[in-house]
Amino acid sequence: MTDEELHRHLVDRQGGRRDLNTPVLVIELDALTRNIAAMAAFAAAKGLKLRPHSKTHKSPDIAHLQVEAGALGVCCAKIGEAEVMADGGVTRGLHITSPVVSAPAIERLVALSARSEGLMCAVDSPANVAAIGAAARKAGQTVDLIIDIDPGMHRTGVRTAEAAVAVLQEIQAEDSLRYLGVQCYCGAHQHIESFADREAAMADRAVFIRSVIDALTAAGGAPQIVTGGGTGTHRIDAAQGLFTELQVGSYVFMDSQYLACDLTGEGAASPPFETSLMVDTRVVSANTPGLVTVDGGFKAFSTDADPPVVIAGAPAGAQYRFMGDEHGALILPPGETLALAEIVTLAAPHCDPTVNLHDTYHVVQGDTLRALWPVAARGRSR
Repeated sequence: MTDEELHRHLVDRQGGRRDLNTPVLVIELDALTRNIAAMAAFAAAKGLKLRPHSKTHKSPDIAHLQVEAGALGVCCAKIGEAEVMADGGVTRGLHITSPVVSAPAIERLVALSARSEGLMCAVDSPANVAAIGAAARKAGQTVDLIIDIDPGMHRTGVRTAEAAVAVLQEIQAEDSLRYLGVQCYCGAHQHIESFADREAAMADRAVFIRSVIDALTAAGGAPQIVTGGGTGTHRIDAAQGLFTELQVGSYVFMDSQYLACDLTGEGAASPPFETSLMVDTRVVSANTPGLVTVDGGFKAFSTDADPPVVIAGAPAGAQYRFMGDEHGALILPPGETLALAEIVTLAAPHCDPTVNLHDTYHVVQGDTLRALWPVAARGRSR
């Protein structure tokens, strides 16, 4: 049965959250709303545009909330995510942050640009630019491009100022293309736990990014848009005055990785955003002293970070350990136990891939289920 079939009758029923079939992906609506408002207010106060990254939530419902709070639109990691956002009514201000290179994907990019106002796409090679230009010319469309700068991760992006200028010149040579600026996402810097260390690392990268911008400007390509940044560096990015817009993503949920970081310089104990994403699990076995088994394992949580942290439903000091695809263990303090069917709420260890394991957000206020939002872009990695 689908989540709709299982849970639609629980919406707006007081205490309905306790009757959800677990494991289940949960959003605390009030915390989510406060997070969206806080980042929007921060960006506005700093004179920055906001184009949040939808790869975090994969949800047009959440994207609409971000746009209503002042965002230009949203970023999308892949063309498939962008198509889902457009199909869900988010038709303005989409930016695809990864290169789109195959012929079928480029055809989809050009088609999407015809129905999505202000669509942009990142590029990092003249060959890719030429292919997009040819497809756009054939379709009678104009496609907007952003030059991606490699901040040192060697994942995507031009590695030198000279390479950036070569990409610019290829864009300028094609009437069906429009150059808008540059992108630089310093992903490796986002989870540096110390604010001072993160600030120093970003200062080093800023020197390089500015050198690329200077070279492009000298070549007639002064960027209108400098897009990048992230939840981990948003305070530092704003202070540097480098970006015109922020691509923040995880702030909406605040997973355990970001909660371990000092995002403001005031200590990790004072985060500017709240945990709004969690997974409700249920005790399914309690036969071993000091340990109970819950019904959430590898299929419910990402495994590329530390194990999930207990939020509620278990004694203080209880710790989660993976026990396989379907199960997890809660190691309990001496003398403690939990009864069968008790609900234990766990934080997402890494929000993006955890979300990708679920079909539906169960949106709650306290113990009341308020809505079911599909994770519409789940699996849209192409």
